[in-house]
Parts: sequence; structure tokens; C-alpha cells
Amino acid sequence: MVGSPRHRLVMSVAIAGALVGGAVVQASGGGTADRVSLRQQYADTAARATDRKPKHVHGDAFMEALRNGGDGDGHNHNDVSTKNALSRATETGPLTEDPTTPRQAARNAASVARDRASRQPRLVPGFTERRRTTVPQDRYAMAGGCYTMQAPNGSYVHRVGTTPSASGAGVEPFHFQATHLGRYLVYGTQADFMGTSALLDLLGRTPAFVAQAAPASNWTVTPKGNGFAFALASGEGLVVNAAGALTLGSTSASTPFKLRRTSGCAAWPEIQTNVSRPFKAATKIQEARGYIDTHSHGMTHEFLGGRVICGTPWHPFGVTRALVDCPDHSLTQGYGAVLETFLSGGTPGHDDVGWPTFGYWPNPHSLTHQSLYYKWLERGWRGGLRVFTNLLTENNVLCELYPLKHNSCNDMESIRLQAKDMFALQDYIDAQYGGPGRGWYRIVKDPFQARRIVNQGKLAVVMGIETSVPFDCNVGTRAPKCTKASIDRSLDEVYRLGVRQMEITNKFDNGLTGVAGDEGATGAITNVGNFYNTGHFLDMKACPDSFGNGVQDKQQTALPGPDSLPEQDAIFGAIGQLFGGLTGLVPAYTSKPHCNQAGLTDLGKHLINRMIQKGMLFDPDHMSVIARKQALTLLEQAQRQGRHPGVLSSHSWSTPDAYPRIYKLGGVITPYAGDSTGFLAKWKQHLKWRDKRYYFGFGYGADINGFGSQGGPRKPSEANDVDYPFTGLAGVTINRERGGQRLWDINTDGVAHYGLYPDWIQDVRVLAGVDGSAFMSDMSRGAEAFLLTWERAVGVGNDGCRDRRAIKGLRAFRGLTHGLTTTQVLKRAGQPHTRLGTTYGYCAEGPAGGKVRVTVEFTLSGHVKRVTL
Repeated sequence: MVGSPRHRLVMSVAIAGALVGGAVVQASGGGTADRVSLRQQYADTAARATDRKPKHVHGDAFMEALRNGGDGDGHNHNDVSTKNALSRATETGPLTEDPTTPRQAARNAASVARDRASRQPRLVPGFTERRRTTVPQDRYAMAGGCYTMQAPNGSYVHRVGTTPSASGAGVEPFHFQATHLGRYLVYGTQADFMGTSALLDLLGRTPAFVAQAAPASNWTVTPKGNGFAFALASGEGLVVNAAGALTLGSTSASTPFKLRRTSGCAAWPEIQTNVSRPFKAATKIQEARGYIDTHSHGMTHEFLGGRVICGTPWHPFGVTRALVDCPDHSLTQGYGAVLETFLSGGTPGHDDVGWPTFGYWPNPHSLTHQSLYYKWLERGWRGGLRVFTNLLTENNVLCELYPLKHNSCNDMESIRLQAKDMFALQDYIDAQYGGPGRGWYRIVKDPFQARRIVNQGKLAVVMGIETSVPFDCNVGTRAPKCTKASIDRSLDEVYRLGVRQMEITNKFDNGLTGVAGDEGATGAITNVGNFYNTGHFLDMKACPDSFGNGVQDKQQTALPGPDSLPEQDAIFGAIGQLFGGLTGLVPAYTSKPHCNQAGLTDLGKHLINRMIQKGMLFDPDHMSVIARKQALTLLEQAQRQGRHPGVLSSHSWSTPDAYPRIYKLGGVITPYAGDSTGFLAKWKQHLKWRDKRYYFGFGYGADINGFGSQGGPRKPSEANDVDYPFTGLAGVTINRERGGQRLWDINTDGVAHYGLYPDWIQDVRVLAGVDGSAFMSDMSRGAEAFLLTWERAVGVGNDGCRDRRAIKGLRAFRGLTHGLTTTQVLKRAGQPHTRLGTTYGYCAEGPAGGKVRVTVEFTLSGHVKRVTL
């Protein structure tokens, strides 16, 4: 039957096969290259799909399946050995050897409890949006507002049929929707746009109301005379002629229009965050409060050639253009989505409509659809997120295998593109909030700037890197190679771009380090990818007994069937199987726990030392156990030498032996978020590893947008579900989010997209029961813990009250003269024990060797006013 689901799936397979010519290189045991037909690869998938339901739709049955631990297609995504594991880098997850004694664990947890009882910084309602006046103050101020446009002849622009006119009576209220700083869509009452028609007359193109936003309806607005002039990118300006007709002329001849605030505009379609006014700090220099996510991927719509992730984090013309499915999905009504089909277990097709119905996507387990639209990130920020690391990423091998692409597969070129996108998004959000610097999304480049941003109630965005071949540092057969000089140049380049956090591998061995590898189907495929990229398979051998239980790299096995693809990072395994034919080719390894024998190279050591010099944050996740141990030893040596290495583990891809060492280095750890139940267990374990010489705060690594599946609904009962509305951090009120026709609920949807992370945190809080307030306290202190780690990385000494090694004599405080900035004080005196309001409290070493208290008072602008010894 032509229209049957099976026929459509087979057709989509055939189309996809034609796209790649049915030919992808596969490394075989004999070292030869075979040609593989995609149609043959998909035959089993098509057969399995025959008896399954034809479409993924979020109906009642789907939601019921989610409540029961599945995804509506017979798959259980609540596997504690993956999503909720204490370490994603070990085979057995939480069954690892705890390196602390019970006495040490109890003492560490008790020290966190004492910290929670300390005096807290004052928070107030915050993030002041630009006040809207009757007449816009400048060309940015009309963003999101409703205005009339009055021509010099006194008439108002209004519609006559489909034509705007400034002749005679009539008035049209226009919604001004910012597309960029100073550029707008002029949105009419009939949900259309004032632009230009395709018709020609003697005077040229004619202004008209058009149904779709386009470059010919994107107006640059500039001050002119007593009003504002409107011009298109084509160089044409909006002109009122003597008869009051609107025409297009030269930009210099464009007419100034007076804008005046009014009502009655058509509602602009957009996601509704449904979170009350966010909070800010009472002063810009005090201790910070807020959640942290140190591992997410906001720009992966550009990675793997730019055609894997469907939808974009923003679009100049709005949500109706941003949250749409990929062309290869929508042109076949979801049946051409071969990668999504494979990841969902072979079920053919899905509801390809994004906005406004969101019938299928986003959901916690769809890895090929956008989950970090900027309004969803905004909801996370409004709900308490204050530090967010966006990791720039690429995988050159999988990019080359995937048949659809429009971007380069080179890791560094992709990183440059994604960094550019981050600044473009910052400008776009600024435009929505009334001008340069007025938005809540702020890319930060040092911890002092980050503290000011957080305390202003905005989101401090850290730029990071997680890629397989950073700085073109390949190894083996694939060129180019890198040198110490080229590493220095590349590090300087990305530092100028804004990068301050970095992993040095992801999926493959490279010229810097060995990799942990993956397991199961994904592991076999990435191992073959490692061979393709380097000329060798992973050198996995039995781990030394001294490493302890669970301290190992990923267990390598023969390739299982496609149904056994792990949900974490499954997109890598799926691309490898579907488009690469990378199947069953790995060598036989010992059955003992595996450790990659590739460690930290001299070039890797050089890079880490250069990162320390620059005050950057080093993340040892994804490294082989041997390499990670070597890297942490290098950091410990640097610390003993008086340097201040900044270190963190961002998403549970380090092993349990590493976590206490990271805390002892003054680092911060944010486990992979996963499900609420798993994250609660991780929090309790990390309390036992805390080093009391350093401030403790907790956070999460979402690993969202194409890599890790998100937390599903935990099947709550009425007694312990999340009740809406609820009160979040600092008294913020959080209600269910509305997106088009969807009303999102953490109880039934899980973390379907990033905007539901405040709800997820509340879910953990409810699940924690009597420990809920302690959990919230530690989560709220995450921003401060991150900022303190970063401050130490750039040369600020630790808190002398906590750490006897860092205490300074009274002489250091006597030198704090009137007018010094907080940054100058920190670099001279180190980190204070308290930062409350405008007063910092220190411990100093007294004449007799004991501790004495010192207070440094600042003005509201952050300059020293008084020092009390």
C-alpha cells in the first residue's frame, strides 16, 4: 500500500541512501574499504517498524507510558546504569569504591550543614527592565511595544486593503518586534507585516502588508528629525509623498515618523515563561546566589554540518520560524527522519509540527530536536539559573559520515562559528530588552565581571569547549598535527573569542590525551571512529588492581544490535550505524575492567599548564583514567608551587577516585542531571567528598541539545508531586509554562526542554522530603562556589578562615587604601570569609599567630571606604 507507514519508511530510507550515494567507507578487519548500501542497513529497521504505531504523538497513551518509566514506544529510559550513575565514565555506575572513610564522610557532610547555618546574603526583586515611555527614547526602546506611526502631514499610517497609507483618516496600532539591535518587524493588527510587495509600478516596489516575515519586511529604524526613519537592507527607505501615499525611495529621502505608545496591537506569538519577576542581589559585590549548569550545548544546531539538530535557539523572525522541524523531516511528514526513527527504536515517522502544537517534540529523549530555544533558557534564568556554560562542540568523523550538511566538519571552524552565534544571540536578546547591554544573557570573561552580572540578576554565560580534536591536535594517520607553538596560537585565539572553560577530548584519542571511550553499541562505533581518525583502535588493557573498583574506562564489547543503543550520547552510535556502516569491527579485548593505555601527552601537559597561566577552567571529563590521574597530579603540583589551577567536573564523565581530588584542589563538581531520583543520590554522595577548606555549592550539568537524554517524569503520587504554582529560589513564583497550545508540567512531561529545569529542581526538592531545604541551600550556593573556583584560577588566594595555608598577616590589610576596587582588594588580600552587602569579613594572622577578624567596607560602587583591624 503506497500510503502505509512501512512504505513511507522504506521510501525515506531509499531517499536517505540516495543522498549519500549508498557509499560510506567502512574499516574492515583486513584494512580494506567496503561500500555499504544504506538501504541494506535500514532493511531490518523497516521490518521492525511494520507492526509499530505509525506516528509519535504526545497523547494520553504516550503520557501514561512516560509515567510508567518508558517513552511511549516500549523503551525504558530510566536506566540507573546510565542516566543516574554517579559516574558516567564507569561501567558499573554507582557500584564504585568510595575513597573516603566513613568518619571522613560524616565529618565532611557535617561541615556543609554548618555552612548552611551561616548568615545569608540579601536578595531582592530584580532585573529591572527598561521603562517604556509614551515616546521611545531611542531606536532600541520600542522593542516589544505597541505604537502608532504619524507622518509629517499629521496623518497616521493605516491600512487600505493590503496597502499601508498615510493619507486621510485612520490609524493602525503596530507591534514592533525586534529582529536585531535597531531592526524591527512592523506587525499589523491582522497578524501580518508591513513590508514590500513583489508588484512593480512606475515608482518601483510598493509598500504592502504581507503574510510572512522576510528581509523585505525587516526595517532598520534610525532617529531622524523629531521621529524615526525606516529603511530596508536593499537601501530603500520608507517615504510619504505629497499625496500621503507610502512609497520606497532612497534612504536619505526617507520620511521621519513620530511613534507614540498605544494599545490594540495583535499579540506576537511567543513562548510564555510564566515565572514572576526574577531576583537580584542587594549589592553588586556581595556573595552570589543562584543555580549553575556548567555543561550544556546551546549552539549545536551548527554542529555535525548543521543539519542534525532540528530547530534553532532563536530566529530573527520569531518562534514560528525557530521551532520548526528539519526539512528532511517535514517534507515527508516525519517519515524522512531516519536518525530520529533509529533512535526511537525503528518506529516510523513522528509528528513533525513544532510550534504551536508540539505534538511530539521536544521531549526528554528526542536527541534530534531543539531543546534550548532562548525563551526556554530565559525560563531557566527566571527560575534561578545564574551561571551557564555553553560548550562549543564538534565531531569531525561523524560530521563527515552524516549525509546532510552545510557547515564545515573541522572542529576549529565549527567552534568559531558557534562562538559567533553566541554573541549574535546576546545581541538578539539585548534587542528584545531595549538596547545594547540591557538583556539578561551576558557572556562573561572573568569572575569579577561574572559576579557583577549575577548580582545584577542576569545570567553569566561562560564560553567553553568540548570537542574531540581541539586545536587540530590529531594523532596517528590523520593530519594536521599540532605543536606547542600551534597550541599556544590556538589557545590565544579561542581565549580572544571568549573561551574560559575546556575539556581536551570528547570521543577520540588525540594528540593531547587518551579518551575514556564509550560502551556497548556506541562504544564499538566510536572505537571504529577512533581508528578512522587516528589509525588505531583504543589501546584497552586490564586496569591495575590498585585503581580500585569502578575506576576504569568504558568496557569495550562487540557491537550489539541497534535496539541496545544506550540513551546517553546515543546520537553518536546511531549516526555511526546508519551512515557509516561502523559495525562489529573492534578488536577483542580482555573481559577485565578496561583502561585505555593512552595517557596525557607532553602536548597535553603543555596545554594544561598554559590554561593555568591564563586562569582558565580545566575539565578532565572524558579523559582516560590514566590521563586524568596524570592531569590531576599536574594540577596538584601546580597548587603546591603556589599557582591556582581552576578545575571542575561538569557532567559526571570523571571517575570516583577523581572527585575527592577535584574538591581538594578547590574545584567544583556538577553531576549530570538525569532523573530526579538519581540526582538526589548524587548530591548526598558529594556531601561526603566535600573539602571543608573550600566553600561548597552544588549544581548540575544538563548536557542538553543532542547528547544526553533528559530527566523523565518520576511517576509521582499526589502526595509528593510538584504542585503548581510553587515558590522557587528567593520567592520567585513559578507556574506551568505555556508554549503555543502546550502547557508543560514536570509531573507528566519530565524535562522536555530546558525551560523545565526550575521545575525539575523543585521535583528533587519534593522528593528529598525533610532534606529538601538543605538541598535547595546547596543548589542556591552553586553560583558562589563556581565564582570562587574561577577567582582562585585567576590568582585570588583562598579564604584564610577556612584554609590555614591561605591566611595573610595584618600587614596585607593595612595596605588596603581608600578607593581600591573589590578586584584589587581580592588580589591583595585573597577571598573573604563573608561578603554581605558592602562589607567583606576576613581572617588575618595576628601577632601571636592566632586568627583575628578584619572587615573591609566598600561604597555601593565597590570602592574601599574603611578597613577595621
